[in-house]
Amino acid sequence: MSGSAAFVDEAQIHVKAGDGGAGSVSFRRESHVPRGGPDGGDGGDGGDVWLVADHNVSSLLGFRDHPHRRATNGTHGSGGGRHGRRGDDVVVPVPPGTVVRSEGGVLADLTNTGDRWLAARGGQGGRGNIRFLTNARRAPSFAEQGEVGEEAYYDIELKLMADVALVGFPNSGKSTLISTVSAARPKIADYPFTTLEPHLGVVRYGDTELVMADIPGLIEGASEGRGLGHRFLRHVERARVLVVLVDLGADAGRSPASQCDVLLGELESYSPALLSRPRVVVGSRADLEAETSGWPADSWRVAAVTGQGVRELVGEIARLVDEARRAIAPITVGTVIHRPEPEGVRVERGEDGAFVVIGRSAQRAVAVNDLTNADALRYVQYRLKKIGVDRALARAGAREGDLVHVAGFTFTYESG
Repeated sequence: MSGSAAFVDEAQIHVKAGDGGAGSVSFRRESHVPRGGPDGGDGGDGGDVWLVADHNVSSLLGFRDHPHRRATNGTHGSGGGRHGRRGDDVVVPVPPGTVVRSEGGVLADLTNTGDRWLAARGGQGGRGNIRFLTNARRAPSFAEQGEVGEEAYYDIELKLMADVALVGFPNSGKSTLISTVSAARPKIADYPFTTLEPHLGVVRYGDTELVMADIPGLIEGASEGRGLGHRFLRHVERARVLVVLVDLGADAGRSPASQCDVLLGELESYSPALLSRPRVVVGSRADLEAETSGWPADSWRVAAVTGQGVRELVGEIARLVDEARRAIAPITVGTVIHRPEPEGVRVERGEDGAFVVIGRSAQRAVAVNDLTNADALRYVQYRLKKIGVDRALARAGAREGDLVHVAGFTFTYESG
């Protein structure tokens, strides 16, 4: 074992998409063209931030100390019609089973490898002045600034999708084993039903990182609902590898062979498919083994307290997990979940009584233009009218002289 790390199933992530590059204000300057027209190029779009489910990632540990993910900005346009370069996207791998939440509820559930979600959209690049050339505007003296990329904090959580499930009777040594091979610290005591919920640990062996789950102890009849059987067995269903622990201790109460038969029988009764999973049957508490245990000499034996056989067992488990992962066909294109975005514009009343215009097209028209430039201001007024802002304000009851907020700017409403 090369080390261990705490399993992290809840974290917060901060995402910042790239800003768009600014458009260029430029005019042709050539000796043989005395009155050259505009030739300012567009700015490049900012990069996006995507969350992508990746089966090679086991936990949210990487976000605990490094929660920030940022895409790069687009570059500015320049003269000669040269457009800026688009910013680079950032793809953030997360474990399958990751759920993304905000105050408004669940935004995405990345269940399967390859599922993708756009967490932050890059800002659009500003248009250069060549885009504003019209018959009435022969020499546009303005261009758009780049749009600011989206930025947000999200809560992310991981549903239990362990690589390895430890299965055994109560007090069979599962908690001791998982605490030995990982940083998980479950409560350990010498009486049944110490573990009342699964404990997870991240185990590293060489280049392999895997999640191991300590499943609460099974009893006979668990598959039929005795005790908390169904609740416990449900956590085994998604595990790639099963480790079945039989207690070799003199005080186990039944032979290792009998324990193994009952445990495998409960797994089969709950879901026959579980017996087709790769599994290792291990004799635990080997340091307390009864002389009459009858456990075959060539079978796996561990004593987590002393470390006997633990390293070899973890190596075998890591090998089986690697094989199981490789057997999963890579999915190149998964489910893409887009956040819904309202179409058009709408008008609401602000706390100060002014009218607030909401809608990306309207906000962008204002935010990316230089309103101190007379040409740009006239274009913004034309653009807002074209996308229906005047009509929306009129329907909302705006009157001459009312204040209107758009993208952080305040205007006075003029009808007609």
